[in-house]
Amino acid sequence: MPNWLKDAVFYEIYPQTFKDTNNDGIGDIQGIIEKLDYVKDLGCNALWINPCYDSPFKDAGYDVRDYKKVAPRYGTNEDLYRLFEVAHKKGIHVLLDLVPGHTSEEHEWFKESKKATENEYTNRYVWTHHWIQGIAGHPYIGGEADRNGCYMLNFFKCQPALNYGFLNRTEDWQLPPDHPDCIATREAMKDVMRFWLDHGCDGFRVDMADSLVKDDDENKSATGAVWKNIRQMLDEEYPEAAIISEWSNPRQALKYGFHADFYLDHHGNGYNTLLRDYETEGGDHSFLKKDGNGDIMRFLQDYLPKYDSTKEDGYISFITCNHDTPRPRRTLDMDELKIAYAMFLTLPGVPFIYYGDEIGMRYLDVPTKEGGYTRTGTRTPMQWDNSKNHGFSNADTSRLYLPVDNADDAPTVADQLNDKNSLLNTVKELTSLRHKYEDLQADGDFEVVYAEPESFPFVYKRGKLLVAINPSDKKAYVKLPSKGECIYSIGEVALSDYELKMAPQSFAVIG
Repeated sequence: MPNWLKDAVFYEIYPQTFKDTNNDGIGDIQGIIEKLDYVKDLGCNALWINPCYDSPFKDAGYDVRDYKKVAPRYGTNEDLYRLFEVAHKKGIHVLLDLVPGHTSEEHEWFKESKKATENEYTNRYVWTHHWIQGIAGHPYIGGEADRNGCYMLNFFKCQPALNYGFLNRTEDWQLPPDHPDCIATREAMKDVMRFWLDHGCDGFRVDMADSLVKDDDENKSATGAVWKNIRQMLDEEYPEAAIISEWSNPRQALKYGFHADFYLDHHGNGYNTLLRDYETEGGDHSFLKKDGNGDIMRFLQDYLPKYDSTKEDGYISFITCNHDTPRPRRTLDMDELKIAYAMFLTLPGVPFIYYGDEIGMRYLDVPTKEGGYTRTGTRTPMQWDNSKNHGFSNADTSRLYLPVDNADDAPTVADQLNDKNSLLNTVKELTSLRHKYEDLQADGDFEVVYAEPESFPFVYKRGKLLVAINPSDKKAYVKLPSKGECIYSIGEVALSDYELKMAPQSFAVIG
């Protein structure tokens, strides 16, 4: 386990919309470099940068055309190497996004794989043996290649599936995972990883990490074997490199070699009940919404078994949101966000803050861009100040990658920096608290102290510290198991011996 992960707080950057320095309307690597002091001041000591590789951008860069080349719109490879160097000098680690399950249809591997004559890349992707033959249970495309076959997709039409084999095979064109050509795919991905690690990258967030071996078993054992092999390589050659999975099943991901796994809402799990429970009947019952009358037990019944069974293997990562999910400001106001982030930043594991969430940027209703569809509203430009385009870019507004929030009350970094009660400064206080107290970091013990159905507050123990959360619009009261003093609070709390009284929408850390 890389030691630096224990005290890591990540900041996710969508490079297209973070900071534009060459006035073309699109963010760039130089813009990230210029804002590293901001990231550090926020209390984030690690970055996750969404794909910045060469791409046709039919899926916002997740359709990779060249894994070893920076997309020209962001800069050059040398710019990215410099980003690693400058970040490291400031004590910031950098993860790139790894897309191992598919490439762009414009990747050189795929161009070779499409040829009728057999070559090194013929089996780099999943192909049938006939131009009109389907792939049972999987999307496929025919009529696009000279070779006599159809190719499988891993996501959009532009993203052919790389071939790691099939565990349960029913057709003669389905290769076993231990076939030399499937192993060659794995080794090619390790080669990509080595390339960036050798140039200063600190590891990878892995996109669709569970999508490699097709028709895998329920436990994803064949896909897991691929990742265990890759983890062995990292342990031997790059022991301080981290891999964090988009899997949302820590029982699998962490057992198979990932250092952390995102706690996402892909599978209707407990994360939804905290701040995205707005698709149920009768309104929004999110626990972190003040009038949601939420039930913390719905979260704990999902989370606790996962935490208890994996805490020795790695970390579960909570996110404010990410580039694929609606911003939390969509349903929570600024005060509710303070309580939500206080919870995420004091739970075990490695937390992630999505750019702009720290100032409460809104989810915007904007047209789809580069395959974003409903996700596009979460990817709008960072709002730095009240200058042109909120300081994101000096380009003409018509050239911007996406429109900025033009509301009169659009939140900006500049406005919140000098407001001691702002969401931004609250996030700074919370990250500082986490860095100061080891008990609040990734490895600190976690134990539920008070949690009752449809009741507040929620109280848990992190090592020797107690954390109490009352997100509701009602007063809350609880008897604590030990005496202590309040070392940090949001809202009004009163502590007397073993009794804690909490005003509506309040939070406390007691030591």
